[in-house]
Amino acid sequence: MIVFSAITPHPPILIPAIGDANLRFVEKTIKSMVRLSEELYASNPETIIIITPHGQILPDAFSINMAQQFEVNFKDFGDLKTSIKFPGDVRLIHHYKEILEAQLPIVLVNQPLLDHGAGVPLYFFAQGLDSTKIKIVPMGPSLASNEEHYQFGMKLQEDIINDTRRIAVIASGDLSHRLSEAAPAGFSHWAKKFDETMINKIKHKDNNGIIKLDNDFTEEVGECGLRPIITLLGILNSVTYQPEIYSYENPFGVGYLTVNMKLAR
Repeated sequence: MIVFSAITPHPPILIPAIGDANLRFVEKTIKSMVRLSEELYASNPETIIIITPHGQILPDAFSINMAQQFEVNFKDFGDLKTSIKFPGDVRLIHHYKEILEAQLPIVLVNQPLLDHGAGVPLYFFAQGLDSTKIKIVPMGPSLASNEEHYQFGMKLQEDIINDTRRIAVIASGDLSHRLSEAAPAGFSHWAKKFDETMINKIKHKDNNGIIKLDNDFTEEVGECGLRPIITLLGILNSVTYQPEIYSYENPFGVGYLTVNMKLAR
């Protein structure tokens, strides 16, 4: 059963050892991630499915990362101390491959070191959970269409809602990376419109409107969260939930959106 679902950003600057003096610029997001962590803890999950856009992206297949144990660290970003380990839910991963591969292209990959798309949210979640007991299922989008990502989520939902395990689902992704001249990918006049459109459509549960967003538009703004979010929306397709937007900010030209896709109890 699904017990928790959320959309999270994943900038490494949220990690104290990395952000340091810049943490004051992302206070809203940090507070929102702490709040989400508290909500996740209260839901008492057994397994966390996390959809990250920064793992191994395959052009024509969805990926599920399988390992006996996963590690989160941020050495690539200068933090040499932070290291958190989570067990992988290997049995569930194999189960998903078996039920999905006849309908959708699914590839299992083995990457024990998680990318920052998974690592940043899991860093916050590990503050309140026992990371030695919560199992992880990292998934990656493909270069397939928005419609295919929604179908992927819907097929997953068919199994998740009938599972006796308590499962949390997280879509990790930032919005536009081109909101200012100082942004890593440079400035785009369409970036602000994209972020406003996504927030509005998530808030009003306009799944079809998100799926139908023009490809040229979404590529222009340099987003990385669209496909993970669409996959999550597919998983929640027939689930009763209410989006609760905790925060949105873009201090460095990248849109950081934190949303609790609050499930009906």
